[in-house]
Amino acid sequence: MDTPRLLDGRLKLRHLLLVDALSEQGSVVGAAAAMHITQPVVTRGLHDLEAILGVQLYSRGPRGVTPTEFGVAFTKHARAVLAQLTQAARHVEELADATRGQVVVGTHLAGSNLLLPRAIGHLKANHPLLSVIVREGAPETLLVELTAGRVDLIVGRLTGPGTEDVRRHTLYQESIRLVTGTAHPLADRDRVTLDELGEYPWILPGVETKLRRELEEFFARNGFDLPPNRVEATSFLTVRQLLIETTMVAALPGLIGADDPRLATLPFDLEKVGHAVGMTLAAERSLSPAARALIDSLQTIGAGIRAEYDEG
Repeated sequence: MDTPRLLDGRLKLRHLLLVDALSEQGSVVGAAAAMHITQPVVTRGLHDLEAILGVQLYSRGPRGVTPTEFGVAFTKHARAVLAQLTQAARHVEELADATRGQVVVGTHLAGSNLLLPRAIGHLKANHPLLSVIVREGAPETLLVELTAGRVDLIVGRLTGPGTEDVRRHTLYQESIRLVTGTAHPLADRDRVTLDELGEYPWILPGVETKLRRELEEFFARNGFDLPPNRVEATSFLTVRQLLIETTMVAALPGLIGADDPRLATLPFDLEKVGHAVGMTLAAERSLSPAARALIDSLQTIGAGIRAEYDEG
């Protein structure tokens, strides 16, 4: 029986790491920096891998490298292998000491203020020696981290239905509300118009987010352009401080401003702007005991938040 070309001893783990870095960074320079090796080593490694596979994985251009059809496909498989190896290492560690473990969770604005902190508190009460690492980032960046096995799950807004690569689990529905600091001139009003809101600076999510697109559509439906005086930010600490210290307006998940004594929710209906909050998991990856424990806590806390919403 002939040995498959990828199992004949020529393919090395460094080739998988190289493809992951090149696809994420988009350049030889970036991949070299991320892997802490020199650019010639990256170039030589890519040439070796393309010779093993017999296809061109990347198109070279003046601004970097772009994965070809073959590069996109191989990157997906490379990240799946790296993710499984990462999980295997953690599993062995947890078997060696069943009281310990580690779970890495990615999060973005929705869910990071209430759901995840409560779930971590619930988890640590039952598993005090279990280590939790939280990584904050944009949704698309976190999806790459998830497929590559660098995070175990993502908590936050569910940006779409599940795919062949990821599974999404809704925990509760959350509305988007307009929020200001309590000292804002509009904070005590019983009614606010879009004309009045346009007179103040806004904090908007980044252009790569679904919420940004929904806000753009909302303004367009109502015959307005996006506020020209605006800041783009997704870090809640930055957004909160700007709201407290300035007259800015922000569109935020409803639970963020609900219990904050220094923030006020404006009486303004954003119509259809809202979202589901939940968990995103890799579709075909087994979960470590630590990840399963965090998921159990997220489901418990999510059910409680859902009940709070229903009562409200």
